[in-house]
Formats: sequence, structure tokens, C-alpha cells
Amino acid sequence: MTASTTRRTTAAKSRTAAVGAIAVAGALLLSACGDQTNGGGTTGTTEPGKAVSSAPLFDKLPKKYQDAGVIKVGTDAQYAPMEFEEGGKIVGIDPDIAAALGKQLGVEFKFTSGTFDGLISSLNTGRQDLVMSAMSDTKARQEGLDDKGKKVGKGVDFVDYFNSGVSLLVKKGNPQNIKTLDDLCGKKVAVQRGTTYEDTFKQQAVKCDKDKKGKLAIEAFDTDAEAQTRVKSGGAVADMNDYPVAAYIAKTAGGGNDFEVTGGQTQAAPFGIAVDKDNTQLRDAIKEALDAIIKNGEYAKVLEKWDVKSSAVTEATINAGK
Repeated sequence: MTASTTRRTTAAKSRTAAVGAIAVAGALLLSACGDQTNGGGTTGTTEPGKAVSSAPLFDKLPKKYQDAGVIKVGTDAQYAPMEFEEGGKIVGIDPDIAAALGKQLGVEFKFTSGTFDGLISSLNTGRQDLVMSAMSDTKARQEGLDDKGKKVGKGVDFVDYFNSGVSLLVKKGNPQNIKTLDDLCGKKVAVQRGTTYEDTFKQQAVKCDKDKKGKLAIEAFDTDAEAQTRVKSGGAVADMNDYPVAAYIAKTAGGGNDFEVTGGQTQAAPFGIAVDKDNTQLRDAIKEALDAIIKNGEYAKVLEKWDVKSSAVTEATINAGK
């Protein structure tokens, strides 16, 4: 065989290999496109303008969330273990429950932290789609009332997903010997503004006056961390929080040397995922997804991970708070 024949034969083989490679690449590309069209475990499209997903409850969502692939969640990431910031991310019980809900609905729950007393208004203005922030489901919040019963907004609906009572958080060693709310009369407490704990302290202040046991002074702060600092410094005798939160703070703050929980757990009530009252389709989709993760065991896994199994609900309810 001559040198020129060898070069022609080599060139022909190269062209054949190139054509084969192009064919394989084309087949792979078509295969990948086919997987996306059929869902492939992710969100895609089958026709212009229609999003699809293999998630079991994707079709229950309003179209805007199907298209966006995201549900925006407002929270106040100051309530470990319910929600707190760690390594630049918002983590905790609520984000873990939201992630399980997201698997059922085929969308991402994206958390943004803000001040607690602005969370409901963020729903009403459309900045957020949900609120998950250890928020107690109360009639006042459902109806948009302030602590004096005055109408201040249109209110929200709640999908109830967790049960918790409240507890007093005092300085380690409980130097003022606080055991009950009545022990607060004549003293000063610290609390986060806009919470049900502030309402409880206000009600107790009225009772202290009525019983002539001394004035209960209340200092309200934008964040619970500020209220805790006030108690730690001795400027207030107690803060109030949901029992899981208070217990976590007592266990972790200052290596467990800053605070303790006193007075047990009282006023057990449901926490709710807040939804704008006009967004009933989203509300009902969240309820169905919550029932699904209760049934499949994902909900129980989250509560076991954070050692709060006693706060579990057995089914999703809407507006069960009083």
C-alpha cells in the first residue's frame, strides 16, 4: 500500500468516527430533552406556558407558583430550633418541614428573614406568599385585630402544623425565684414586640394592678435576642417564649450557663403556616401536602431530629386557634 493510499484510508476512518460521534451526541441530546419534557423528577414543560412536575401535588398549586417554581416564605430567624441562621442559611424545624412540603408540591420554599411584627403585612402586600415563624394561630390574627380588638388588617388563614405551650425564660439560677406569672408583679419583663407573649404580659399587667400586687413593667424589643440580653444583664427578670425555643435557648446560650426555663409549659396552642385570606388555593395545597408528609412519615422524622416529638399534630387543620 502506498503512502497516499494510507493517508486516504486514515482520513476516511476519521470522517466515519466524526459522523458517529455527532450521531451519538445528537441521540443523547434528544434523550435529555425527552427526559425534561416528561418531568424526569423535575419541573419542565409539555406545551407552551404550562409547567409540569412529577411531584404528586404539583397540580394543586396556583399556576403562578407552578411557573415560578418557588414559594416565598417570610420568617424571623431568631427562634432556634424553629428557625435560625447558621452558616449563612436559615435552618431549623420550619425550614425542614417546608422542604418536605416542597417535595410533595414540586417547588422550592425560599425563606427570607424579617422582624416578626412585619410578617403578616408582608403577606398582605404580596412580598411573601407564606409565613412560617413559630407563629401562634389566634382568632385575632385570623381576623386582623390588635390586642385591643381593633381592626388593623384583613387577617390571614392558618394551616396548623405544630403544637406548643409557652414558658418563662429567666437568668440562670432564677435569682428572683420566678415560678408563675403572678411572681412577675412589681417587676420588669422583656419581650419581643408584636408577639402573643407581649399580649400575655399585658394581660398579666392588668391582673397585677387589679390584685394590687405591684405594677408589671414591660419592655418590648424588635428581636427576642434583645429581650434575652436584657434578662441576662439583670435589667429584666424574665422573657417569654414558646417552650421548644425557650428550652433550646436555656440549653445552648453561654454553654447552658445563661438562662433556665421556669414555670413549666402553659397555654398550649397551635402554630400555623399563615396564608393571605385571598390565596385559598395555595392554603388548601399546603394543607394537603402537610397531611401527605404526616402520612408518609417525613413530618415525624423532622420532629424527631429536633427532639420535639411531643409537639406533633396528627392531621392538618385550618384556623383551629382560639
